[in-house]
Amino acid sequence: MRVLILSPHFPPSNAADMQRVRMVLPYLKEAGVDAEVLAVHQNQVACPQDPWLVDGLPKGVTIHRVHAVGLRWSKVPGLGTLSLRAMRALQNAGDQILAEKEFDLIYFSTTQFTTHLLGLHWKEKFQIPFLMDYQDPWVSDYYREHPEVTPPGGRFKYGLADWLNRRNEPKVIRECSGFTSVSPEYPKQLAKRYGGKPLPSIVLPFPGDTQDLDRVRDSGTTQSVFDPADGLQHWVYVGRGGEDMALAIRAFFHALRERGIPDQLRLHFIGTSYAAAGQGIKTIEPLAQEFGLDKIVQEHPDRIPYSETLRCLLDADGLVIPGSDDPAYTASKIYPYLLANKPMLAIFHEKSSVTSLMNSVGGGVIVPFSSEESFEEISTKIQRSAFTETNALKKIPLDSEAFRPYDARSQAQDLADFFNLCFTEKG
Repeated sequence: MRVLILSPHFPPSNAADMQRVRMVLPYLKEAGVDAEVLAVHQNQVACPQDPWLVDGLPKGVTIHRVHAVGLRWSKVPGLGTLSLRAMRALQNAGDQILAEKEFDLIYFSTTQFTTHLLGLHWKEKFQIPFLMDYQDPWVSDYYREHPEVTPPGGRFKYGLADWLNRRNEPKVIRECSGFTSVSPEYPKQLAKRYGGKPLPSIVLPFPGDTQDLDRVRDSGTTQSVFDPADGLQHWVYVGRGGEDMALAIRAFFHALRERGIPDQLRLHFIGTSYAAAGQGIKTIEPLAQEFGLDKIVQEHPDRIPYSETLRCLLDADGLVIPGSDDPAYTASKIYPYLLANKPMLAIFHEKSSVTSLMNSVGGGVIVPFSSEESFEEISTKIQRSAFTETNALKKIPLDSEAFRPYDARSQAQDLADFFNLCFTEKG
Protein backbone atom coordinates (compact mmCIF):
# COMPACT_ATOMS: atom_id res chain seq x y z
CA MET A 1 0.00 0.00 0.00
CA ARG A 2 1.22 3.50 -0.87
CA VAL A 3 0.26 6.37 1.46
CA LEU A 4 0.96 10.09 1.23
CA ILE A 5 1.22 11.55 4.74
CA LEU A 6 0.59 15.26 5.21
CA SER A 7 2.52 16.57 8.23
CA PRO A 8 3.31 20.30 7.81
CA HIS A 9 5.49 20.23 10.92
CA PHE A 10 8.32 17.75 10.43
CA PRO A 11 11.86 17.26 11.76
CA PRO A 12 13.95 19.17 12.48
CA SER A 13 10.91 21.26 13.49
CA ASN A 14 10.32 20.51 17.16
CA ALA A 15 6.50 20.47 17.12
CA ALA A 16 4.42 17.97 19.07
CA ASP A 17 2.02 17.11 16.24
CA MET A 18 4.71 15.52 14.04
CA GLN A 19 5.71 12.95 16.66
CA ARG A 20 3.37 10.15 15.57
CA VAL A 21 4.63 10.23 11.98
CA ARG A 22 8.26 10.57 13.03
CA MET A 23 8.04 7.59 15.38
CA VAL A 24 6.14 5.11 13.17
CA LEU A 25 7.90 6.02 9.92
CA PRO A 26 10.92 3.71 10.53
CA TYR A 27 8.55 0.74 10.94
CA LEU A 28 5.91 1.34 8.26
CA LYS A 29 7.85 -0.37 5.48
CA GLU A 30 8.02 -3.68 7.35
CA ALA A 31 4.29 -3.29 8.06
CA GLY A 32 3.58 -3.17 4.32
CA VAL A 33 3.23 0.59 3.80
CA ASP A 34 5.30 2.66 1.38
CA ALA A 35 4.97 6.18 2.74
CA GLU A 36 5.99 9.61 1.51
CA VAL A 37 5.65 12.75 3.60
CA LEU A 38 4.51 16.21 2.51
CA ALA A 39 5.80 18.89 4.88
CA VAL A 40 6.69 22.59 5.10
CA HIS A 41 10.32 23.69 4.98
CA GLN A 42 11.59 24.01 8.53
CA ASN A 43 12.81 27.60 8.09
CA GLN A 44 9.21 28.71 7.58
CA VAL A 45 7.84 27.04 10.71
CA ALA A 46 7.49 29.12 13.87
CA CYS A 47 8.90 26.61 16.34
CA PRO A 48 12.37 25.63 17.56
CA GLN A 49 14.44 23.11 15.65
CA ASP A 50 16.09 19.98 16.98
CA PRO A 51 18.53 18.36 14.50
CA TRP A 52 18.58 15.26 16.73
CA LEU A 53 15.09 14.43 15.42
CA VAL A 54 16.37 14.07 11.85
CA ASP A 55 18.94 11.44 12.82
CA GLY A 56 16.18 8.96 13.64
CA LEU A 57 14.37 9.22 10.30
CA PRO A 58 14.63 6.16 8.04
CA LYS A 59 16.79 6.34 4.95
CA GLY A 60 15.02 6.07 1.62
CA VAL A 61 11.69 7.66 2.64
CA THR A 62 10.84 10.61 0.39
CA ILE A 63 10.13 13.87 2.25
CA HIS A 64 8.59 16.60 0.07
CA ARG A 65 9.12 20.07 1.56
CA VAL A 66 7.23 23.12 0.33
CA HIS A 67 7.97 26.79 0.77
CA ALA A 68 5.08 28.60 2.42
CA VAL A 69 4.42 32.30 2.83
CA GLY A 70 7.33 33.47 5.01
CA LEU A 71 7.25 33.95 8.76
CA ARG A 72 7.41 37.72 8.41
CA TRP A 73 3.84 37.59 7.07
CA SER A 74 2.51 35.63 10.05
CA LYS A 75 1.28 38.77 11.83
CA VAL A 76 -0.90 39.76 8.87
CA PRO A 77 -4.58 38.96 9.62
CA GLY A 78 -5.54 35.72 7.92
CA LEU A 79 -1.93 34.47 7.65
CA GLY A 80 -1.13 33.84 11.28
CA THR A 81 -1.15 30.06 11.34
CA LEU A 82 1.11 27.71 9.43
CA SER A 83 -1.88 26.05 7.78
CA LEU A 84 -3.01 29.30 6.18
CA ARG A 85 0.49 30.36 5.13
CA ALA A 86 1.21 26.95 3.60
CA MET A 87 -2.18 26.02 2.17
CA ARG A 88 -1.54 27.01 -1.45
CA ALA A 89 1.97 25.53 -1.50
CA LEU A 90 0.79 22.23 -0.01
CA GLN A 91 -2.06 22.02 -2.51
CA ASN A 92 0.19 22.69 -5.49
CA ALA A 93 2.82 20.20 -4.34
CA GLY A 94 0.16 17.59 -3.56
CA ASP A 95 -1.39 18.05 -7.00
CA GLN A 96 1.95 17.40 -8.65
CA ILE A 97 2.85 14.39 -6.47
CA LEU A 98 -0.54 12.73 -6.89
CA ALA A 99 -0.50 13.34 -10.65
CA GLU A 100 2.92 11.71 -11.06
CA LYS A 101 2.59 8.75 -8.66
CA GLU A 102 -0.16 6.37 -7.62
CA PHE A 103 -1.24 6.43 -3.97
CA ASP A 104 -3.94 4.40 -2.25
CA LEU A 105 -4.59 6.78 0.67
CA ILE A 106 -3.79 10.22 2.02
CA TYR A 107 -3.28 10.53 5.79
CA PHE A 108 -3.48 13.92 7.54
CA SER A 109 -1.50 13.72 10.78
CA THR A 110 -1.39 17.29 12.05
CA THR A 111 -3.20 19.69 14.37
CA GLN A 112 -3.07 22.28 11.58
CA PHE A 113 -6.66 21.31 10.91
CA THR A 114 -7.36 23.79 8.11
CA THR A 115 -5.05 21.73 5.90
CA HIS A 116 -7.50 18.81 6.23
CA LEU A 117 -9.70 20.71 3.77
CA LEU A 118 -7.18 19.65 1.13
CA GLY A 119 -8.56 16.13 1.52
CA LEU A 120 -11.75 17.33 -0.18
CA HIS A 121 -9.79 18.79 -3.07
CA TRP A 122 -7.60 15.73 -3.64
CA LYS A 123 -10.48 13.29 -3.28
CA GLU A 124 -12.44 15.13 -5.97
CA LYS A 125 -9.45 15.66 -8.26
CA PHE A 126 -7.77 12.25 -7.95
CA GLN A 127 -10.47 9.98 -6.40
CA ILE A 128 -8.11 9.11 -3.53
CA PRO A 129 -9.65 8.57 -0.07
CA PHE A 130 -8.20 10.40 2.93
CA LEU A 131 -7.94 9.73 6.66
CA MET A 132 -7.61 12.16 9.56
CA ASP A 133 -5.60 12.05 12.77
CA TYR A 134 -7.37 13.61 15.76
CA GLN A 135 -4.43 14.44 18.02
CA ASP A 136 -6.54 17.22 19.51
CA PRO A 137 -10.20 17.99 18.90
CA TRP A 138 -10.78 20.19 15.86
CA VAL A 139 -13.95 21.47 17.53
CA SER A 140 -14.09 21.57 21.32
CA ASP A 141 -16.95 22.29 23.68
CA TYR A 142 -14.63 22.55 26.69
CA TYR A 143 -14.56 26.36 26.87
CA ARG A 144 -18.33 26.58 26.31
CA GLU A 145 -18.87 24.20 29.20
CA HIS A 146 -16.25 26.00 31.33
CA PRO A 147 -16.84 29.73 30.70
CA GLU A 148 -14.72 30.56 33.74
CA VAL A 149 -11.61 29.30 31.90
CA THR A 150 -9.94 31.73 29.49
CA PRO A 151 -9.23 29.97 26.17
CA PRO A 152 -5.76 30.16 24.56
CA GLY A 153 -5.25 33.38 22.65
CA GLY A 154 -8.12 35.13 24.44
CA ARG A 155 -11.88 34.91 23.99
CA PHE A 156 -12.20 36.97 20.80
CA LYS A 157 -9.44 35.21 18.86
CA TYR A 158 -10.53 31.79 20.09
CA GLY A 159 -14.18 32.56 19.34
CA LEU A 160 -13.40 33.46 15.73
CA ALA A 161 -11.31 30.33 15.25
CA ASP A 162 -14.04 28.21 16.85
CA TRP A 163 -16.66 29.65 14.48
CA LEU A 164 -14.51 28.73 11.46
CA ASN A 165 -13.74 25.29 12.86
CA ARG A 166 -17.43 24.50 13.32
CA ARG A 167 -18.05 25.40 9.67
CA ASN A 168 -15.13 23.41 8.28
CA GLU A 169 -15.13 20.20 10.32
CA PRO A 170 -18.48 18.80 9.10
CA LYS A 171 -17.48 19.35 5.46
CA VAL A 172 -14.38 17.23 5.94
CA ILE A 173 -16.02 14.57 8.11
CA ARG A 174 -18.65 13.92 5.42
CA GLU A 175 -15.95 12.95 2.90
CA CYS A 176 -13.39 11.38 5.23
CA SER A 177 -12.91 7.58 5.07
CA GLY A 178 -11.81 7.13 8.69
CA PHE A 179 -9.74 8.61 11.46
CA THR A 180 -7.22 7.82 14.15
CA SER A 181 -7.56 9.39 17.57
CA VAL A 182 -5.31 9.81 20.61
CA SER A 183 -8.33 9.66 22.93
CA PRO A 184 -11.36 7.33 23.02
CA GLU A 185 -13.48 10.40 23.79
CA TYR A 186 -12.95 12.08 20.41
CA PRO A 187 -14.86 9.45 18.37
CA LYS A 188 -17.70 9.72 20.88
CA GLN A 189 -17.75 13.50 20.51
CA LEU A 190 -17.85 13.26 16.71
CA ALA A 191 -20.68 10.70 16.83
CA LYS A 192 -22.64 12.96 19.17
CA ARG A 193 -22.02 16.02 17.01
CA TYR A 194 -22.81 14.55 13.61
CA GLY A 195 -24.59 11.23 14.11
CA GLY A 196 -25.17 9.13 11.02
CA LYS A 197 -23.14 6.06 10.13
CA PRO A 198 -19.98 6.04 12.27
CA LEU A 199 -16.69 6.30 10.42
CA PRO A 200 -14.02 3.62 10.87
CA SER A 201 -11.78 4.74 13.71
CA ILE A 202 -8.98 3.48 15.91
CA VAL A 203 -7.61 4.91 19.17
CA LEU A 204 -3.82 5.29 18.93
CA PRO A 205 -2.14 7.51 21.51
CA PHE A 206 1.35 8.59 20.52
CA PRO A 207 3.66 5.56 20.76
CA GLY A 208 6.80 5.07 22.81
CA ASP A 209 10.15 3.98 21.45
CA THR A 210 13.10 2.86 23.56
CA GLN A 211 15.36 3.73 20.63
CA ASP A 212 14.71 7.42 21.28
CA LEU A 213 15.98 7.13 24.84
CA ASP A 214 18.93 4.99 23.73
CA ARG A 215 19.89 7.59 21.12
CA VAL A 216 19.81 10.35 23.74
CA ARG A 217 22.09 8.33 26.01
CA ASP A 218 24.47 7.46 23.18
CA SER A 219 24.57 10.94 21.64
CA GLY A 220 25.73 12.69 24.78
CA THR A 221 22.75 15.07 24.68
CA THR A 222 22.69 17.41 27.69
CA GLN A 223 20.13 19.74 29.23
CA SER A 224 20.61 23.07 30.99
CA VAL A 225 17.49 23.19 33.16
CA PHE A 226 19.06 21.64 36.27
CA ASP A 227 22.27 19.97 37.42
CA PRO A 228 21.61 16.30 38.23
CA ALA A 229 24.91 16.09 40.15
CA ASP A 230 24.31 18.98 42.58
CA GLY A 231 23.16 16.76 45.45
CA LEU A 232 19.52 17.94 45.28
CA GLN A 233 16.43 15.87 44.46
CA HIS A 234 14.98 17.01 41.13
CA TRP A 235 11.40 16.13 40.20
CA VAL A 236 10.43 17.03 36.66
CA TYR A 237 7.39 17.69 34.51
CA VAL A 238 7.80 18.60 30.82
CA GLY A 239 4.60 19.66 29.07
CA ARG A 240 2.00 22.34 28.83
CA GLY A 241 0.35 24.10 31.75
CA GLY A 242 -3.00 25.87 31.77
CA GLU A 243 -6.04 26.48 33.91
CA ASP A 244 -7.52 23.07 33.16
CA MET A 245 -4.60 21.48 35.04
CA ALA A 246 -4.98 23.65 38.14
CA LEU A 247 -7.05 21.05 40.01
CA ALA A 248 -4.41 18.32 39.69
CA ILE A 249 -1.53 20.70 40.42
CA ARG A 250 -3.21 22.17 43.51
CA ALA A 251 -3.85 18.64 44.77
CA PHE A 252 -0.19 17.74 44.29
CA PHE A 253 1.10 20.89 45.98
CA HIS A 254 -1.33 20.43 48.87
CA ALA A 255 -0.18 16.83 49.32
CA LEU A 256 3.45 17.92 49.39
CA ARG A 257 2.78 20.56 52.01
CA GLU A 258 0.82 18.13 54.18
CA ARG A 259 3.43 15.37 53.97
CA GLY A 260 6.37 17.62 54.65
CA ILE A 261 8.82 18.78 52.01
CA PRO A 262 12.33 17.29 51.88
CA ASP A 263 14.95 20.05 52.18
CA GLN A 264 16.73 18.93 49.02
CA LEU A 265 13.63 18.81 46.80
CA ARG A 266 13.34 20.97 43.67
CA LEU A 267 10.39 20.84 41.26
CA HIS A 268 10.85 21.79 37.60
CA PHE A 269 7.91 22.51 35.29
CA ILE A 270 9.31 22.86 31.76
CA GLY A 271 7.79 24.00 28.47
CA THR A 272 4.47 25.00 30.02
CA SER A 273 3.53 27.60 27.39
CA TYR A 274 2.92 27.42 23.63
CA ALA A 275 3.83 31.10 23.26
CA ALA A 276 6.97 32.25 21.49
CA ALA A 277 10.20 32.03 23.46
CA GLY A 278 10.31 34.63 26.20
CA GLN A 279 6.60 35.47 25.91
CA GLY A 280 5.02 32.62 27.85
CA ILE A 281 2.88 33.33 30.90
CA LYS A 282 3.65 31.23 33.97
CA THR A 283 0.67 29.20 35.21
CA ILE A 284 2.41 26.88 37.71
CA GLU A 285 4.44 29.21 39.92
CA PRO A 286 1.35 31.25 40.98
CA LEU A 287 -0.21 28.00 42.25
CA ALA A 288 2.99 27.13 44.09
CA GLN A 289 2.83 30.48 45.86
CA GLU A 290 -0.65 29.63 47.16
CA PHE A 291 0.89 26.71 49.07
CA GLY A 292 4.13 28.37 50.12
CA LEU A 293 6.19 26.27 47.69
CA ASP A 294 7.55 29.08 45.54
CA LYS A 295 11.11 28.56 46.83
CA ILE A 296 11.30 25.00 45.47
CA VAL A 297 9.16 25.31 42.32
CA GLN A 298 10.82 26.56 39.14
CA GLU A 299 8.71 27.08 36.01
CA HIS A 300 10.36 27.34 32.61
CA PRO A 301 7.56 28.34 30.17
CA ASP A 302 9.70 28.08 27.03
CA ARG A 303 9.56 24.79 25.17
CA ILE A 304 12.81 22.87 24.80
CA PRO A 305 14.00 20.49 22.05
CA TYR A 306 12.62 16.97 22.27
CA SER A 307 16.08 15.47 22.78
CA GLU A 308 16.58 17.73 25.81
CA THR A 309 13.13 16.76 27.07
CA LEU A 310 14.19 13.12 27.09
CA ARG A 311 17.48 14.07 28.78
CA CYS A 312 15.54 15.87 31.54
CA LEU A 313 13.45 12.73 32.12
CA LEU A 314 16.57 10.57 32.31
CA ASP A 315 18.35 13.01 34.64
CA ALA A 316 15.38 13.41 37.01
CA ASP A 317 15.05 11.73 40.39
CA GLY A 318 11.27 11.66 40.01
CA LEU A 319 8.60 12.51 37.44
CA VAL A 320 5.24 14.21 38.05
CA ILE A 321 2.50 14.44 35.40
CA PRO A 322 -0.60 16.54 36.20
CA GLY A 323 -3.62 15.90 33.99
CA SER A 324 -6.46 18.08 32.77
CA ASP A 325 -9.91 18.24 34.34
CA ASP A 326 -11.18 17.47 30.81
CA PRO A 327 -12.04 13.72 30.70
CA ALA A 328 -11.05 13.56 27.02
CA TYR A 329 -7.49 14.75 27.69
CA THR A 330 -4.68 12.29 27.12
CA ALA A 331 -1.02 13.14 27.62
CA SER A 332 0.84 12.36 24.39
CA LYS A 333 4.13 12.36 26.30
CA ILE A 334 3.13 9.60 28.73
CA TYR A 335 5.12 6.88 26.94
CA PRO A 336 8.61 8.39 27.21
CA TYR A 337 7.80 9.09 30.87
CA LEU A 338 7.04 5.42 31.38
CA LEU A 339 10.09 4.25 29.42
CA ALA A 340 12.42 6.53 31.42
CA ASN A 341 12.03 4.04 34.30
CA LYS A 342 11.87 6.61 37.10
CA PRO A 343 9.73 6.99 40.24
CA MET A 344 6.60 8.64 38.87
CA LEU A 345 3.28 10.14 39.93
CA ALA A 346 0.48 10.80 37.44
CA ILE A 347 -2.71 12.64 38.46
CA PHE A 348 -5.42 12.23 35.81
CA HIS A 349 -9.17 12.31 35.40
CA GLU A 350 -10.61 8.85 35.99
CA LYS A 351 -12.00 8.78 32.43
CA SER A 352 -8.71 9.73 30.79
CA SER A 353 -7.05 7.04 28.69
CA VAL A 354 -3.87 7.60 30.74
CA THR A 355 -5.64 6.18 33.80
CA SER A 356 -6.64 2.95 32.10
CA LEU A 357 -3.22 2.67 30.43
CA MET A 358 -1.25 2.92 33.67
CA ASN A 359 -3.62 0.58 35.45
CA SER A 360 -2.70 -2.03 32.83
CA VAL A 361 1.04 -1.44 32.30
CA GLY A 362 2.22 0.10 35.58
CA GLY A 363 5.30 2.30 35.36
CA GLY A 364 4.20 4.72 38.06
CA VAL A 365 1.56 5.61 40.62
CA ILE A 366 -1.69 6.76 39.01
CA VAL A 367 -4.08 8.83 41.11
CA PRO A 368 -7.43 9.16 39.32
CA PHE A 369 -9.92 11.89 40.18
CA SER A 370 -13.50 12.71 39.25
CA SER A 371 -14.98 16.02 38.15
CA GLU A 372 -16.79 16.31 41.49
CA GLU A 373 -13.75 15.98 43.76
CA SER A 374 -12.00 18.91 45.42
CA PHE A 375 -8.24 19.29 45.36
CA GLU A 376 -8.18 18.44 49.08
CA GLU A 377 -9.87 15.11 48.41
CA ILE A 378 -7.45 14.33 45.58
CA SER A 379 -4.56 15.38 47.81
CA THR A 380 -5.59 12.77 50.38
CA LYS A 381 -5.38 10.04 47.75
CA ILE A 382 -1.96 11.28 46.65
CA GLN A 383 -0.67 11.25 50.21
CA ARG A 384 -1.86 7.69 50.73
CA SER A 385 -0.43 6.18 47.54
CA ALA A 386 2.38 8.22 46.00
CA PHE A 387 5.12 8.53 48.61
CA THR A 388 7.63 6.34 50.40
CA GLU A 389 8.27 6.65 54.15
CA THR A 390 11.00 9.20 53.37
CA ASN A 391 8.63 11.25 51.15
CA ALA A 392 10.30 10.18 47.91
CA LEU A 393 8.07 9.16 45.01
CA LYS A 394 7.34 5.45 44.78
CA LYS A 395 8.80 3.49 41.89
CA ILE A 396 6.43 1.08 40.16
CA PRO A 397 7.95 -1.26 37.54
CA LEU A 398 6.73 -1.10 33.96
CA ASP A 399 5.29 -4.35 32.61
CA SER A 400 7.26 -4.48 29.34
CA GLU A 401 5.09 -7.23 27.87
CA ALA A 402 1.87 -5.35 28.63
CA PHE A 403 3.47 -2.22 27.17
CA ARG A 404 4.41 -3.88 23.87
CA PRO A 405 1.17 -2.90 22.02
CA TYR A 406 2.00 0.75 22.73
CA ASP A 407 5.50 0.85 21.22
CA ALA A 408 6.23 2.43 17.84
CA ARG A 409 6.71 -0.83 15.94
CA SER A 410 3.37 -2.22 17.13
CA GLN A 411 1.60 1.05 16.36
CA ALA A 412 3.03 1.09 12.84
CA GLN A 413 1.47 -2.34 12.28
CA ASP A 414 -1.85 -1.20 13.80
CA LEU A 415 -1.80 1.86 11.57
CA ALA A 416 -1.03 -0.24 8.48
CA ASP A 417 -3.90 -2.61 9.31
CA PHE A 418 -6.22 0.38 9.73
CA PHE A 419 -5.10 1.84 6.38
CA ASN A 420 -5.94 -1.48 4.72
CA LEU A 421 -9.32 -1.63 6.47
CA CYS A 422 -10.30 1.86 5.30
CA PHE A 423 -9.06 1.21 1.77
CA THR A 424 -10.97 -2.09 1.59
CA GLU A 425 -14.20 -0.48 2.85
CA LYS A 426 -13.74 2.33 0.35
CA GLY A 427 -13.41 -0.25 -2.43
